[in-house]
Amino acid sequence: MDYNVNYKKLLSEFSIGKKFEISDTNIEVQFFDFISADKSLLKNTGENFLSDAVEENNRFEYPVFINRKNNKPGKAILLLHGLNERNWNKYLTWAEYLCRETAKAVILFPIAYHINRSPAWWSNPRIKNSFLEKRKNISGNESSVSFANFALSERISENPYRFYESGKQSFLDIETLLKSIDSGQHPLFERNTITDVFAYSIGAFLAQLLFMINPSGLLSESKLFVFCGGSIFNRMFGQSRSILDKSAFEMLHNYYMDDFYKFSEVSVNSDQYLSAFSSMIKEENNQTDRISFFKMMKKRFAGIALKKDIVIPYNGIIEAIGSENSKSVELYDFNFNYTHENPFPVYQNNSKNEVNNAFNEIFGKAAAFLA
Repeated sequence: MDYNVNYKKLLSEFSIGKKFEISDTNIEVQFFDFISADKSLLKNTGENFLSDAVEENNRFEYPVFINRKNNKPGKAILLLHGLNERNWNKYLTWAEYLCRETAKAVILFPIAYHINRSPAWWSNPRIKNSFLEKRKNISGNESSVSFANFALSERISENPYRFYESGKQSFLDIETLLKSIDSGQHPLFERNTITDVFAYSIGAFLAQLLFMINPSGLLSESKLFVFCGGSIFNRMFGQSRSILDKSAFEMLHNYYMDDFYKFSEVSVNSDQYLSAFSSMIKEENNQTDRISFFKMMKKRFAGIALKKDIVIPYNGIIEAIGSENSKSVELYDFNFNYTHENPFPVYQNNSKNEVNNAFNEIFGKAAAFLA
């Protein structure tokens, strides 16, 4: 597959809520409505100018890529994205490739307050400008402050508990989605459909919690493939002009290293999500059980990390899964300039062939595992 050509083509054809067929393929993209989990199940964090009372977060649409020619009934892949994403742009080629090569439907499901689950103004530079200048002044004009990371940085700085809360809301939403698929209530899938997961970046962290808890046994037969993800939280470095500014990242990190446990309303031992979340924060937290879990998952878990990825480093992934399970995750490097946030840049020079080859190799491995 020509990655550059496909990336541009899908970008021009894709629009939230608009059903379409991808040109020159047998793949159709449909959209489905979703109503999020009852907010009363979550801790109230208060309201402000970046309020948690976001209608877009509670009612939204998500796309599903469907291979009409070679569709495998009873099979699906859930694709989970990274932190601070405001659109599906870079994931469209990923979904199309997985759909085409596995013949499974690929579900792109947005994490809480991301993609189209966030207000449009969070991505509008003109509206954000005055708030951005204020944040720059507070941070001493720190170079890590940007239009791209402003909204998430501000929300985390106001209340770092939101990281946990939005993760739990996403968890509950995905559980609801999986139940609708398994029961045959989803309009696209037959009863007992098995849903595998392809997860990138922070989406891999969420996916690991899902598989650890395995709500209602919904993931007992599912596979998990992680890409640039799966690290223990303590080794993640989210300071980036695309993710979090320096101040917000430091606050987030410090909060979950210490204060989070002081203010948690329930015991780690009495809440499944909190227990799983805690086990992924520091290497020593519930280490024996966590590593035993990944050993048990050996045939259903695989992944790829990138050598120059400083956001989700390879050694952090190994700390999460245990060195005895390290063969499950391969370490790759490319000859072109890439980052965690942009592993497959769209180049107009000679590097585009190298990017194309790298993309096809990485996703060929993912597709082969998930097929």
